[in-house]
Amino acid sequence: MMGKVPSFCPGSTVRSALPSYVALCLTLQVHRLASAPFTVTGPDHPITASVGGEAVLPCHLSPRMSAENMELRWFRSQFSAVVHLYRDGQDQYEEQMLEYRGRTELFKDDITNGRVSVSIYNIRPSDDGQYKCFFQSSVSYEEALLELQVAGLGSAPVISVEGHQDRGIRVVCRSAGWYPQPEAQWRDLQGQLLPSASEKIFQDADGLFQTEIAIVIAEESNQKVSCCVRNPRLNKERESTISIAELFFPRVNPWLVALIVILAVLIPLASYCFWRQHRTNAAHRAEKSKVSLFISLGTGGGISDVTRSFIDLLGCSQSSHCEQKVNLVCAVHREARPLIPHTQETEQTDPNPTH
Repeated sequence: MMGKVPSFCPGSTVRSALPSYVALCLTLQVHRLASAPFTVTGPDHPITASVGGEAVLPCHLSPRMSAENMELRWFRSQFSAVVHLYRDGQDQYEEQMLEYRGRTELFKDDITNGRVSVSIYNIRPSDDGQYKCFFQSSVSYEEALLELQVAGLGSAPVISVEGHQDRGIRVVCRSAGWYPQPEAQWRDLQGQLLPSASEKIFQDADGLFQTEIAIVIAEESNQKVSCCVRNPRLNKERESTISIAELFFPRVNPWLVALIVILAVLIPLASYCFWRQHRTNAAHRAEKSKVSLFISLGTGGGISDVTRSFIDLLGCSQSSHCEQKVNLVCAVHREARPLIPHTQETEQTDPNPTH
């Protein structure tokens, strides 16, 4: 009579059925181990790397097991965007993205325990962002998400004075080589923020940022200021200071102001006087021309006829003004008239006649 078959292997008391149960339990255990699930774990915090430096992206299996015969893949947003690939026991570079060629290396020293990492050399701003590490066995696969934060500490700020503006001095601060976008500020000696006149941010072909920030320093304000450029990701900054002497500030001379006001009044006044004088001279020249014409007419006719003709020439009526002009012309005529008979008399008493 056969004994009661138990529902579990270890408690079996039937000798005849023991080998079969042992074989069944071993088969189930081996199958469970072969198909055992695993998880892939990466860092629980962002990985920070400096521009031009090195970044290490580690991942490991849990529970601990060998990853020698698995496919290990680090990629970006898409599965095909391969950063580094390990398969069939060796590194594969055929599917690697061009921008990572020659810049990655897989460290497999602890691969038998499921611990591996990929290093990226010569870090660029374009390397910033998320990555995934993917582990695949013959029966299962898992992946983990990693984040790489690239940071670049730029050059020391260069401060330059660029002339006068708004009765003050314009000062400009420039710095380059930053990633991500930096924060630029002006501060006084007490560390208080000062308002900037303008601020510009540029990004070059390599993805690095350069900043340009300006301030106008007035004579009555702080003449010693500092320019601070800060990387918010690294929480580090670079600072430069400038001090401007009083003699560089524009000053207004009161005598110069008075001179400018006087010139502003005298120049229009002088122009007006010159115009009036020119007009008066032109009128006098016109009257002299008329007098000369009268004299030329008076040598061949009577005074009354000439006077009458000259009154018509002057273009005025028998007014007191015209009479003054006529009397003046007549006086000139009387002085010029005796010359005419003298000339005629000389012609009559010529002692040497031609006949």
